[in-house]
Amino acid sequence: PIVRSEVCIVIGDGLSSLAVERHAAPLLAALKPLLANELRQAPVVIATQARVALADEIGELLQAKLTIMLIGERPGLSSPDSLGIYITHAPFSGRSDANRNCISNVRPEGLSYSAAAFKLAWLVREALARQLTGIELKDESDLALLKTKAASQISGSTTPE
Repeated sequence: PIVRSEVCIVIGDGLSSLAVERHAAPLLAALKPLLANELRQAPVVIATQARVALADEIGELLQAKLTIMLIGERPGLSSPDSLGIYITHAPFSGRSDANRNCISNVRPEGLSYSAAAFKLAWLVREALARQLTGIELKDESDLALLKTKAASQISGSTTPE
């Protein structure tokens, strides 16, 4: 029997296998401490000739509450290796793009691994808590980051040396 997991990560080459080759592992390494021991994860799935919606089918089959698709984005003139991340709550075959959140341009020259991992961890937590993704879940991770920085500055300034 399949043990229901909170998260299923799918890595797909999409339109840029170079993006996945270069950026998937460093992004997952940055994400790991942010979600460590917090969520039950299905085994990571690696797919070739993948498109975003494939994660919906995989998530449905594995009975995951949420899928994270890491996928190579359409190469541009200045970014042939850009990685995209798509988050979908309650995945099933036929889900609409309106039901997904997207983080794009993950690469050292774009959105850094640590910044993308922070956004992703925030979206995963909020998606599971609110039981939704897509147009109903606005990315407010920047506000959370500001609150965290402000709290650390306050506690740092009042902490005796």
